[in-house]
Amino acid sequence: MRVTLFPTCLGERFFAEAAADAVRLLRHLGVEVEVPAGATCCGQPAFNSGHRDEAVRMVRHTLSVLNGADHVVLPSGSCAAMLRHHAPDLVAEDDHELAVSVAERTWELSQFIVQVLGNPHIGNGLRGWRVAYHHGCHALRDLGVREEPLTLLRAAGATVVAWTADQECCGFGGLFSVKLPEVATAMADRKLDTLPAVDLVTSADGGCLMQLGGRAARRGGAPEFRHLASVLWEAAAGASGPADAGGGTDV
Repeated sequence: MRVTLFPTCLGERFFAEAAADAVRLLRHLGVEVEVPAGATCCGQPAFNSGHRDEAVRMVRHTLSVLNGADHVVLPSGSCAAMLRHHAPDLVAEDDHELAVSVAERTWELSQFIVQVLGNPHIGNGLRGWRVAYHHGCHALRDLGVREEPLTLLRAAGATVVAWTADQECCGFGGLFSVKLPEVATAMADRKLDTLPAVDLVTSADGGCLMQLGGRAARRGGAPEFRHLASVLWEAAAGASGPADAGGGTDV
């Protein structure tokens, strides 16, 4: 099976190790992985900002880069949702057929491992971990990804601690957090106020980790915040507990 990993622009610039861990994890699971040199941005920032023409240009470029892959896997539910749900509508005239084809082959990382590979057990290296999981809005609501990351974490030995606000928005929302920082901060604080005692918080979306991890650090006494790709790779690589973990991307 041949997979094209689309690291995303946020991943390349802020979560490069998590993107690399996604490649390591997929190869560990027997998948042939390539990262295309021409991969840039899915177009979501421009799309959400109302710059439709710029978004269309980005989407068309991205589609041309991703064309031909058996599957497109992203360490981001947000960007995966952009390619799966919005790209076909943005290029409805010229590249619609290509956009639909790419959309049908696009997966968030945990979704791909569970639904396509059918392999929820990637290793038991998370024994002793108490983990809280944040469901990013796009992965949860646009892709319907809810149980997949939890299944993988539990199968790897982690105790997934109930978090009453795990499905609430973190407040990031791309440019929303820049244009309305007071509201975004209040949303993050509301969510963090309910965070249980855990060793780490993980999520499939880097933007959410930046928002929650950055705010938690400012408040003091925060647990680790690490991308799901890095946490799962640690499980596969055999990390035996919180004190032994390393190589992830911290916020």
